[in-house]
Amino acid sequence: MSPTQIVVIVLVVLVIAAVVAVAVVAGKRRTLKQRFGPEYDRVLAERDSRGAAERELRDRERRHAELTLTPLTPESRARYAAAWDELQVRFIDSPAETVGDADELVSRLIAERGYPTGDFSDQAAHLSVEHARTLDHYRDAHEIRLRNERGEASTEELRQAVVHYRALFADLLGREPVGHGTSEQRHPDNPQDVTSR
Repeated sequence: MSPTQIVVIVLVVLVIAAVVAVAVVAGKRRTLKQRFGPEYDRVLAERDSRGAAERELRDRERRHAELTLTPLTPESRARYAAAWDELQVRFIDSPAETVGDADELVSRLIAERGYPTGDFSDQAAHLSVEHARTLDHYRDAHEIRLRNERGEASTEELRQAVVHYRALFADLLGREPVGHGTSEQRHPDNPQDVTSR
């Protein structure tokens, strides 16, 4: 082989290797985007670079893999659904207290599933691996609950907090938490169904 042929072959191999490397990186990025959904964009906005954001998300996946998550038994699922029904009924008479109760109920469910329940940021990071699509609801509910503790939340905001908690609650429960059917089946004028209004 001539030196020119060797150079051409080396260049072709390098180009092919570069294309494969780009395809692998793009595939990993696409997988992270699909898995984390809106959480991918949120972490990307918080970090200095795309690489740092993706390292954070891969680290979350690694920490999540170390958890021992447990599915709920049918009895436990029914108990949580009944507790949610009761919580919604109580909202009418005591919305401020109900938001705190909703937070406690969601926290109990998170713990029973096997997620850590300490620091809110760590908790959200662990939940983001499997529940990224409803995590913004949880963050919004948490923020409203904190405003409620300072006496700054309106009744409408409290209602929204319960709706937000319900989104993560249903996702963790694996189905609609309310025993009255889907939101389309519930009557929108039912005062006990705080989430359908």
